[in-house]
Formats: sequence, C-alpha cells, structure tokens
Amino acid sequence: MKKRGRFSTRKRNKTNKWTNIIAGLILVILAGSIIWIAANGWNVKQAIESLKGDTDRPDEFLEVEPNPEEPKSGGIETDEGNSDEATEAPLKDIEKAPALPEKEKPAEKPGKPVEAEKKPSSPTGYIEGQQLPKEPKYVKGVLIANKQFPMPKDFAPGESKEARAAFDELAAAALTSGINLQAFSTYRSYDYQVTLYNRYVERDGVEAADSYSARPGYSEHQTGLAFDIGEVNHEKHWASTSFGDTEAARWLGANAYKYGFILRYPEGKENITGYMHESWHYRYVGKDKAEQIFKRNITLEEFLGIR
Repeated sequence: MKKRGRFSTRKRNKTNKWTNIIAGLILVILAGSIIWIAANGWNVKQAIESLKGDTDRPDEFLEVEPNPEEPKSGGIETDEGNSDEATEAPLKDIEKAPALPEKEKPAEKPGKPVEAEKKPSSPTGYIEGQQLPKEPKYVKGVLIANKQFPMPKDFAPGESKEARAAFDELAAAALTSGINLQAFSTYRSYDYQVTLYNRYVERDGVEAADSYSARPGYSEHQTGLAFDIGEVNHEKHWASTSFGDTEAARWLGANAYKYGFILRYPEGKENITGYMHESWHYRYVGKDKAEQIFKRNITLEEFLGIR
C-alpha cells in the first residue's frame, strides 16, 4: 500500500507539472495575441490579415523594388578636332537617342502641333539636318547665302551682269591709281562647290574647312554676286591672308563701296559671319546699301538683322 501511494503521488506531481507548463504557454499566447490586436487598433480582422502580409500599409511588410535606371538623353559628342574625317553629329543620329519614359515627356499644348525646332550647333554654325530650300532667301530685297540660309541645289544664275559691270568700273578706277585688279573667282555652281569643299575637307578636316569654305548649297559664290579679287602679276597673294597687307587690298577696302561692293568677311566679325577674315572676298549689294554698310562698319548679317 505504501509503495502504491508513493507512486501515485509522484504521478500526480508529474501531471501537475505538465499542466502548469501548458497553462503557462496558453497564457503567453493569449498575452501575445492581446498585444498584437492592440497594436492593430483592436481590429481583430486587420491583425489576422497582417499575418498574411495583406494590409493597408504594404510598405511595412513588403520590400520596395528600386526603380530601373532612367535612360540618358542628350546630344551626341563629337571630336572633330582630332581627325580629318570627323564630322558633326547629324540630327538623325541624335533622334535615335533613347527616349524618356512616357510619363516624363513634357505635355503637348492642345491645338498646337509639336515640331522639332532646328537650331545651329553653334551661333555661326550649320543647322545639321537642314534640307536645301526650293527657293533662295531674300531679306530686304537682298539675296542672302550663309550658314543659316542655303540656296536650292539647282539655283544657277551664273555671274551677275550688274555685278560684273560694277566691278569693271571699280577696276578702271583702281587702274588710275596704278593697281591692276582682277576678279579671279566669281560664280560657282553647286556641283563645283561639292568638289572644292570635299577637297578642303580631305586636306584639312571638316572643322577647319568649315571656317573658310562653304558647304555645297551654302556658298555665296553660287549667288553670282561674290567676287574674289586679286592683283594682276601678284598671284601669290590671291586667296591668301597676305593679300590684306598689299596696297591693292587697302585701296579696295577704302573704295569698293563706291561701286556697290562690301568686304563680306571682315576681320573681327567671325562670330557673326561664320567665316574667317577674307581680305579678297567682296560681295555686290548695290551702291546705296554698300555705302550704309561701309559707313556703319557692319556686316551684311547685321545690316539685314539676321545675325
């Protein structure tokens, strides 16, 4: 009997121990549940859904995926100065640059079509991608040909008879001062300019060629109104910077306007004309306009208000 009693006591004690452990776990679970429900504003449904990750505040439970890198946009870099074969980036290549995401594109104004605005790559540079026009450009009655205003490919007026007559008068007047002038280059066709310009590019590269030679369609010689002037028996100075130091160049600079000619590319005006100073290149504009331009010491671009 005693042995059975001791065994029963030990059994009851063991049972009570497990009962206490289970009761303690239940209390811990209940306490934790109460705390969790309280953290969710005593909303039992929200507390249960939050265990699944389904909540009104997903940022507290879900990992936020970073946005992909935005595509870069902008112009295409060039290095014209390092190679004779380098050219400026054409517009069609720039248009191939990655486009911004749709949401980042600027909103279009209603009722106004959006057109790509063509701008020169520099204040005195060409408008890359510009097509030659169907008609030549006249401003205030003056035919203009520069890096912004080209001429049609088929524009072929030949040498201006009016300009030739004016030059003959100029040359006759110079001869009385012992200076025998000759116009060694006047009208040039589009096709001839192609050959000439490409030759310069091959020799000096695009950047250098663009500073002193016009691209086909942009040459003032195609107007028939441009006269490159030199002195007979002094051919070494023709189309050379050395011509500017001759007596003939000084006489021209002081008197050409009287016969309707202007020095087309003056020294110090390169940022306006787009070309280096050429002491031999004269342009016929008529006596009245030539006198105004000469006395105001301005360029044709400034006179016409198109700089």
